[in-house]
Amino acid sequence: MASIRKYPTKDGKELWRVQVFAGNDPQTGKKKYKVRRGFKTKKEATIVAARLELAISNGDLEENKPTPIFFKDVYKEWYGNYINTVRESTWARTVGMFNNHILPAFGDKRIATITTRDVQKAVKAWYEVTTANYKRWFNYVESVMDYAVRQGYMSKNPAKAVVLPRHEDIAGDKPENFWTKNQMNKFFTCIDKTARFDIFIMFRVLAYTGVRRGELLALEWQDVDFEHDTVRINKTLTQGKRGRQIVQAPKTRAGRRTIPVDKQTMSYLQHWHRMQQQYFLQLGINTLVPHQLVFSNSKNGYHSLNTPAKRLHKIQRDNDLAPRITVHGFRHSFISNLLIAGVPVTSVQKLVGHTDPTITLGIYAHVSAQQESEATAKLEEYMNAQ
Repeated sequence: MASIRKYPTKDGKELWRVQVFAGNDPQTGKKKYKVRRGFKTKKEATIVAARLELAISNGDLEENKPTPIFFKDVYKEWYGNYINTVRESTWARTVGMFNNHILPAFGDKRIATITTRDVQKAVKAWYEVTTANYKRWFNYVESVMDYAVRQGYMSKNPAKAVVLPRHEDIAGDKPENFWTKNQMNKFFTCIDKTARFDIFIMFRVLAYTGVRRGELLALEWQDVDFEHDTVRINKTLTQGKRGRQIVQAPKTRAGRRTIPVDKQTMSYLQHWHRMQQQYFLQLGINTLVPHQLVFSNSKNGYHSLNTPAKRLHKIQRDNDLAPRITVHGFRHSFISNLLIAGVPVTSVQKLVGHTDPTITLGIYAHVSAQQESEATAKLEEYMNAQ
């Protein structure tokens, strides 16, 4: 029930004041009242009181509506929490996605005013310039808006109703990112082991262990067990804030693994170990330290993450090698050739640090033609047998 009464002003006039009960404060339990004043007549005050009571019953009071805050400000709040849930390499990449794509679309909009149509329009624009990243950008927008709803900045998340477009598969086969045994062997004949043993051993380890680029460049001699012919993977080199190189733990538990290595590769590693020691000894650098890198630059620091790719591209270009593959293609080749050789999927999965065997098989699926051909040949032989 509204309370309507007169009150005197400082200059001696009389005006009307309205007070309406607005429920109990959820924090203190005390009664709350909404007060409006400054009305010249009782009739005017009575009309406002009725409107106020109706607004309270419907939950339409201005203070109950979402705060008129900009998307970019909500993003800053969300990001402050997000960085505590992911690795530095992940949140560092996320900044670039927001600065380059998401904030230009939504940053200066008041988040409560953004509609499903606005989000759909942005997603469509992203879809037209990229094949896959638009999904990740949309997911981040949805996460920020989920946060905004929880904080009371908007009443509902308009991104929930967005329909994500999907690119149709392109006709024809995608370029293969692996080499067969013969193609891999040909690649190694293109490297002068005498002049550039550092390059040879880098790609030898990639090809015969299936390690990732970052795992290779973070490898230390203490991870190499010459007695048992194994390499221990327990860290990776990656990029952090502002592109600086950092060493992190593997992304998953499966990423921590011990890889058995063939004796020839271990022999090459021993030779490389001696060469490295001699080279840095001439420069006055002590390499007999616990965290000495297996693959270091000329100053005995970490190689750039781009170093393996630059070296690979040059060898492929200079020797006209085909098909062209990426550094990650050495990992695909390792997996594929192991499976073709008959190594069980579960064993390959552990060697490469996959959490799910379907990931391992997914890489292998496009290179099993050789075994399939052999299988049909065996069928023909069986059917024709007397």
